[in-house]
Amino acid sequence: MRKLLALLLVMGLAVFSSSVVYAQQSTGDEQTEVLLAQASSDQAADSSSDSADGSGFQLLKKYFIDGDWRFMSFVLVCLILGLAFCIERIITLNIATVNTDKLLARIDENLKNGDMEGAMEVCRSTQGPTASILFEGLKSAKDGPEAVEKAIVAYGGVQMGLLERGLVWISLFIAIAPMLGFMGTVIGMIQAFDRIEAVGDLSPSVVAGGIKVALLTTVFGLIVAIILQIFYNYIVNKIDTIVNKMEDASIALVDILTDNNVFK
Repeated sequence: MRKLLALLLVMGLAVFSSSVVYAQQSTGDEQTEVLLAQASSDQAADSSSDSADGSGFQLLKKYFIDGDWRFMSFVLVCLILGLAFCIERIITLNIATVNTDKLLARIDENLKNGDMEGAMEVCRSTQGPTASILFEGLKSAKDGPEAVEKAIVAYGGVQMGLLERGLVWISLFIAIAPMLGFMGTVIGMIQAFDRIEAVGDLSPSVVAGGIKVALLTTVFGLIVAIILQIFYNYIVNKIDTIVNKMEDASIALVDILTDNNVFK
């Protein structure tokens, strides 16, 4: 289910990005036909008028379209894929979160009645890594407390790997998005200096447009990195919380087994 939701999100963002990129290409073709000698004051007046009339989203969309589509598209792809991984992890971790006190109480109740199979069934019917490692511990209970601890530690490492799956890709997009923005800025500045060389004039109206486009790529790259970083920190904090509960539940399980004279 969580993979389906992530897929739907990717498809929705892909449709939106394709329309924005198409509009951006059309706008870019129109901008190339504008005369270089156009007064900068007219451009500033038009920009302020659009900002006053449009909403915040429209302003953001306008600036996105004003940027160079060759780099803005890659930044948008980083945002789409990064958000897809983040949402998939958040859904998975929320499903993996379980009330460990309630789970341990049900296990203790079955063990007091001498029903080891019932305690294992409680773990089997409960989702999440905590229930999985407790199940492995109960399976090894007949071999003594050391075997239980060894099984919990071994299987806990496996569950940690499953919890952290996908984080490396989120980190990659956090690092790549501003890099792509910086690359667009550098190439945009090079193009601006090429215009100066072609025109032979250092007039602001000649280079203002190129510099604006160059800086917009950096801005959007940083925005994408900030958004993904917030989600990344939330996910890491969620994983740490689950791991702490797993460790506490593992210790409590050994105590429960000892109190119910399961070890022989």
